[in-house]
Amino acid sequence: DVSFMVDNEALYDICRRNLDIERPTYTNLNRLIAQIISSLTASLRFDGALNVDVTEFQTNLVPYPRIHFVVSSYAPVISAEKAYHEQLSVAEITNSAFEPASMLCKVDPRHGKYMAVCLMYRGDVVPKDVNAAVATIKTKRTIQFVDWCP
Repeated sequence: DVSFMVDNEALYDICRRNLDIERPTYTNLNRLIAQIISSLTASLRFDGALNVDVTEFQTNLVPYPRIHFVVSSYAPVISAEKAYHEQLSVAEITNSAFEPASMLCKVDPRHGKYMAVCLMYRGDVVPKDVNAAVATIKTKRTIQFVDWCP
């Protein structure tokens, strides 16, 4: 099993901060969740050279059966009005995925360690840019992994 954690408080904050919705409704939250699930399952619906199967999440993110709760983030979350005006680099998107403001649960990843990470990108993204962004994160040691993780 693998369970992707989402909590309402985090979603409310994302709607207020990123979408400029002063008083988010359940409809707003559900639309955000739908967008996230759509992105998560896009590789099942569309062809691509680097697509992953959902079973790979369990294989790569769940070290032991009882530790199957995955904390997710989603970035960028941009309102429709800003979507065509803001251009974010792969490095900026990658960095924002590790920010507490992008987490779908109210957790601060800077106060803990990761056991594993899976970064999924949609759109016109080249592996060279992803590799450079990940290399920068590794070099700066901005995120911490458990000792037993390669």
